[in-house]
Amino acid sequence: MRLLHTSDWHLGRSFHRESLHDAQRAYLDHLVEVVRARGVDAVLVAGDVYDRALPGLEAVALFDDVLHRLAGLGVPTVFISGNHDSARRLGVGAGLIGRAGVHLRTDPGECAEPVMLADEHGPVAVYGLPYLEPTLVRERFGLERGGHAAVLGAAMDQVRADLAARPEGTRAVVLAHAFVTGGETSDSERDIAVGGVASVPATVFDGVHYAALGHLHGCQTLAPHLRYSGSPLAYSFSEVNQRKTMWLVDLAADGAVTAERVDCPRPRPLACLRDTLDRLLNAEEYTPFEQSWVQATLTDSARPTEPMERLRRRFPHTLQLLFDPDRPEEGDTRSYAARVSGRADLEIAEGFLRHVRPGAAPDRDELDWLREGFESVRETTDRKAELPR
Repeated sequence: MRLLHTSDWHLGRSFHRESLHDAQRAYLDHLVEVVRARGVDAVLVAGDVYDRALPGLEAVALFDDVLHRLAGLGVPTVFISGNHDSARRLGVGAGLIGRAGVHLRTDPGECAEPVMLADEHGPVAVYGLPYLEPTLVRERFGLERGGHAAVLGAAMDQVRADLAARPEGTRAVVLAHAFVTGGETSDSERDIAVGGVASVPATVFDGVHYAALGHLHGCQTLAPHLRYSGSPLAYSFSEVNQRKTMWLVDLAADGAVTAERVDCPRPRPLACLRDTLDRLLNAEEYTPFEQSWVQATLTDSARPTEPMERLRRRFPHTLQLLFDPDRPEEGDTRSYAARVSGRADLEIAEGFLRHVRPGAAPDRDELDWLREGFESVRETTDRKAELPR
């Protein structure tokens, strides 16, 4: 049986305020074409369909469209809800939609109720485990305490019990949205450590032939039967070196897994550039990045004027600007009070300006303004001192 494993679509998300609507639509077009062209028998979507619990209308329209197209292909599709989704909203109409071969698994109480598929080698049970927030589902699994590992372990116990009651040779596939120990994180993932330690051991998935994981945005293999597809698009500059793909998984008659990465379309490359503003604007080595989404870190000792505007003349898609001056650390370990002891007010203020603007001494106008300010304060203080008490 050939499975297409994807996750973390985050429909409705932007990238540093840059709309990704067209890019997400292009990805869904690509997904449907892969299903059609590569002979996919079932599609697995391991959570975070939407980026937020109350998605915008454009995001809902994208989801509605892809549901119709997948149903039209006659290829069964299994979705689970992730920590970004509203499980109840995503699961509305699940019973009716399921008749069209699109199965929405958002209810923790249905973890042990698989979608049953079959090929020439026999049955395949696909179990959808939605994101399980420990504080909300402990009682449902008969637990008084415990975090993510405990609730996911209890859900998997139910899966194994159901599988044991099925005909011998039934192959088992699980979809889960969780942080499995050993996975590599990205900056764009929402922390799920609420209620205890976020990670769960890989052994929690023992007993199944393939676990299609969602939540982490980088495609990765924790074991041959345990994989993250990652997000189809980059959602932070920490993903600059990630290759965005889906897993095309072939499940053999004995449950053995072989998998191939299928590339996702990239709307625009990412680039993290670090240098002085002058070099970024003029050095030929940065020419290949002129049409990239750019994160620029300026190393100038003094903050340049209008850096973003100037960068965007060469790199029109600059989205993030950071400052990290290259300057030696000061060797003076005395306290601030000791370092300014005996100095005049104007000298202290001038030193402060030099400290916050390394390499740029106060000009004559700034010194005149400081001098006038100190004199005005002294005059006001002297007048108050002369008033009768």
